[in-house]
Amino acid sequence: MTKTLTKLTLSTALAAALLPGAALAADAWYPYDAEETTPAFAADGERSAVTYEALDKAEKAWSICAALPHMKDAYWLGVDYGLVEEARRLGVKLNVTEAGGYTELANQISQIEDCVAGGADAIIVGAISYDGLNAVISEVAGKGIPVIDVVNGVSSQDIAAKALVSFNTMGSEIGKYLAEKHPEGSEEVVVGWFPGPAGAGWVEAANTGFMDAVAGSAVKVLEPRYGDTGKEAQLKLVEDVLQANPEVNYIAGTAVTAEAAQGVVRARGLMDQIGILSFYLTPGVWTGIERGFITAAPADSMVIQARMAVDQAVRILEKKDVIKHVGPKIFVINQDNLADTDRSTVLPPEDFSPVFSVE
Repeated sequence: MTKTLTKLTLSTALAAALLPGAALAADAWYPYDAEETTPAFAADGERSAVTYEALDKAEKAWSICAALPHMKDAYWLGVDYGLVEEARRLGVKLNVTEAGGYTELANQISQIEDCVAGGADAIIVGAISYDGLNAVISEVAGKGIPVIDVVNGVSSQDIAAKALVSFNTMGSEIGKYLAEKHPEGSEEVVVGWFPGPAGAGWVEAANTGFMDAVAGSAVKVLEPRYGDTGKEAQLKLVEDVLQANPEVNYIAGTAVTAEAAQGVVRARGLMDQIGILSFYLTPGVWTGIERGFITAAPADSMVIQARMAVDQAVRILEKKDVIKHVGPKIFVINQDNLADTDRSTVLPPEDFSPVFSVE
């Protein structure tokens, strides 16, 4: 392909084919309906529609290293799947590390340093902390090694590119759903809100978006309950909130929260009294929506974010055109559109196991 990055100026028929999650050719995930942020890396940048086109192949077998927070839930398994499949498709080498959880910042820093010591040409980072990696990113960038920020977001301006969505928008989508269903003047509803691990950039963004969206409505949000996205941690938080607040009408939060809450709510016979919402999508949330246990979730297409990050890394290494700040277009999945969504673009295969190396 020659010109691979074009603004979205398409005929109606082609535009329909590029809707997020629309069926794609088996050998190509692109073109994909995406959003570019300008100026790049600006927290309040303007988002505009673009059609994302990836490279056909890399010019050489570049060595790329990816540092992820953990592999404890299906979300990061989906990121791993996207990284691995795109590395294989482009013909580059890939090494994936996982730090063990959002409390393991020092471990992630060490893993990034090991990536550099191992000769990585580029590094993709799913950050544990919004600010905590800035020093190591600066150090890596200073050595001429591009760092691509995937999914979670960092505040560093030394990164080479971002492949992510606005988690402010993700949180806002769920907040808007509740606010529209329970507008000001209607009967008050109580929401238990579980945004994820405190301090992570994506969590703070989602929390802000959610709280702004419900402001002025009949939605009363309990004190946010922060915690690691391990299932046990989220399960305990949900149980504690339900125990202390039997009047809760909704549980909203991370995908792990929603998955854990299904069992608790069903076991207590509260399915008709408590609604469950997630502000992002995982296989468990997909199944929950399919079965009617979870109401809705915005899809940020983590598989595509990961693919974009690998493509960005190769483009930068080969000095080709690159959209520096881009992510898949967010769309909400519920029972009405689930059957029309191509699962493979938004989630990993059900039988996918973690892969840590592509040679």
